[in-house]
Amino acid sequence: MGEAPIQHGGGISAAAERHGGRPEDWLDLSTGINPCPVPLPAIDPAAWHRLPDRSRLDAARRAAMRYYRSENCLPLPVPGTQAAIQLLPRLVPPGRRVAILSPTYGEYARVLRAAGHEVDAIATLGEVRDEHGLVVVVNPNNPDGRLYPPEELLRLRERLVRSGGMLLVDEAFGDMAPGASLAAHAGGLDGLVIFRSFGKFFGLAGLRLGFVLGEEGLLADFAERLGPWAVSGPALTIATGLMAGDCAPIRERIAERKAALDAVLQQAGLAVIGGTALFSLVSHPQAGTLFEALCRQHILVRPFAYDPTWLRFGLAPDAAADRRLARALAAFDP
Repeated sequence: MGEAPIQHGGGISAAAERHGGRPEDWLDLSTGINPCPVPLPAIDPAAWHRLPDRSRLDAARRAAMRYYRSENCLPLPVPGTQAAIQLLPRLVPPGRRVAILSPTYGEYARVLRAAGHEVDAIATLGEVRDEHGLVVVVNPNNPDGRLYPPEELLRLRERLVRSGGMLLVDEAFGDMAPGASLAAHAGGLDGLVIFRSFGKFFGLAGLRLGFVLGEEGLLADFAERLGPWAVSGPALTIATGLMAGDCAPIRERIAERKAALDAVLQQAGLAVIGGTALFSLVSHPQAGTLFEALCRQHILVRPFAYDPTWLRFGLAPDAAADRRLARALAAFDP
């Protein structure tokens, strides 16, 4: 039997079935997604009517190349980063172990173990050994926001390449920390693969779009494995338009929402111990009880089975939602 499914953010319908209320009336703070989705650009009707052709795919790749500043490679669009994670077992050299900087996004370990690979959860980069043929680092990390500078990760890549290994850096939350990105090095350095998420920053997770950056041969292999028309024409068109636009207002809005969230959490006396621009991680000795209390108020946050003192709070969409959260936290009486 395979491993049990990983518990992710979202799941409003399941929460409503358990605690009542209509899903649309719940306040979903369980994800790390921009709660203020950006206006969609105009979509050519042909994007809906025809299979996505090469010109539409190439336009999205060029837009991503400029947006990520990946001057050495054309990023490959994929139907969500999760689809690329499913292909990761192919990157592990035979007989080598995998190291995952942990705790982090649980699908990496689940997918690699399901493929028969030995996986080590490591707490620091210093724990990487020569027997590790693949090292996975989420940077900035989910859920604690741990952030490694580019030069440290590049040194790790050099070490891995000398032993025939590879470094994967997941920059799903990297749009708000561009100075920490390794995208400029992708394609120009061997042994380096980068995953980027599109939907988190732009607030369009339902589009199911991500990008893979790396050496040309690896991208070609991924494209072949995913098959033709892996990403829809409307998704490619939307990405092309948004990545070419002015993203400064999006960053400003996210920063405003993050500041408002942290103010509410601090006013409630919660200890913010980490996070990124799109979520905050708090520690509370009765986190499980607080989680249930918020659910009764029809507010969903993200608990963690591996640390029952942690809760992750995503951004609220507006000031009214901030006040709703503040009232629910003020009413908490363990």
